[in-house]
Amino acid sequence: QVQLVESGGGLVQPGGSLRLSCAASGFTLDGYAIGWFRQAPGKEREGVSCISSSGGMAYYADSVKGRFAISRDNAKNTVYLQMNSLKPEDTAVYYCTTHVQYYCSAYGLKVSLDFGSWGQGTQVTVSS
Repeated sequence: QVQLVESGGGLVQPGGSLRLSCAASGFTLDGYAIGWFRQAPGKEREGVSCISSSGGMAYYADSVKGRFAISRDNAKNTVYLQMNSLKPEDTAVYYCTTHVQYYCSAYGLKVSLDFGSWGQGTQVTVSS
């Protein structure tokens, strides 16, 4: 069964950190760019970050630049999202997804273009 599974979410205080993981089963991630998206209650889904298949290129939403870092370990078939200096407005369900190509773009991230398989999401809540 082909699937993506996100983990690592939870409740954290403002200014804290979390690391999300996106693990693939049933297929290998190394041929795909991978994206992280989030959706808060009552809001549209937002592209957070994406990374090329090799890990050589990454893009970030302006709202998370300088605070979040995406990385991947193809040997472990896993992509990570390190989230630092978390803010209450980062509260959302975070999803990972495969891109149809080995590369992604800032534009594609912004408009959710050419992203395909989605995981079930992991909840991140930033609150004191």
